[in-house]
Amino acid sequence: MKSLRQLKKDHVSAVILILLGLGIVAEGLTYRMGELTRMGAGFMPVVYGTLLALVGVAIGVTAEKGDFGDAKSHATEWRGWLCILGGVLSFVLLGVYGGLAPATFAAVFISAMADKGNSVRDAALLALGLVIAGALIFSYGLNLQLPLFTWG
Repeated sequence: MKSLRQLKKDHVSAVILILLGLGIVAEGLTYRMGELTRMGAGFMPVVYGTLLALVGVAIGVTAEKGDFGDAKSHATEWRGWLCILGGVLSFVLLGVYGGLAPATFAAVFISAMADKGNSVRDAALLALGLVIAGALIFSYGLNLQLPLFTWG
C-alpha cells in the first residue's frame, strides 16, 4: 500500500469529493424528495451531492501526474483564506441583519479581494452584478423569503 505522500494529490482530492458527495446524497435521501415541480427538502441535497460526486470522478479521471511531496513548500496564502472566510461570515451576518442585497454584495466583494489580481473596482462591479442577478433570480423569480433589504 502506498503512503499518503506517494498518492497523487488530485486522486486524494477526488476521493474526498466523491465521499462527501455520497454522504450528502445519503443524508438527503432521509428527507422527502418530492417531484421536480414540487421539490421536497431532500431534492436539492441529492442533486448537489450527486454533482459533487461527479466532479470528484471527473477530477480523478483527468488527474495529472504529481505527488504530494514533489512540490516546494509555498507560504500559506493568508489573504485568500481570510477573505473567503470573511465573505462567508459577512453573508451570514448581513443576511440576518441587512438582507439579501447587502449580504451578497459584501460576500462577493470580500471574497473577490482574495485574488491579488482583482482591483477594488473589479470586485465592486462583480459584486454589483451578482446582487442584481441574485435579486432577479431569488427575490423576484423564486420569491425567496429573505428580503432584499432589512434592518435588524
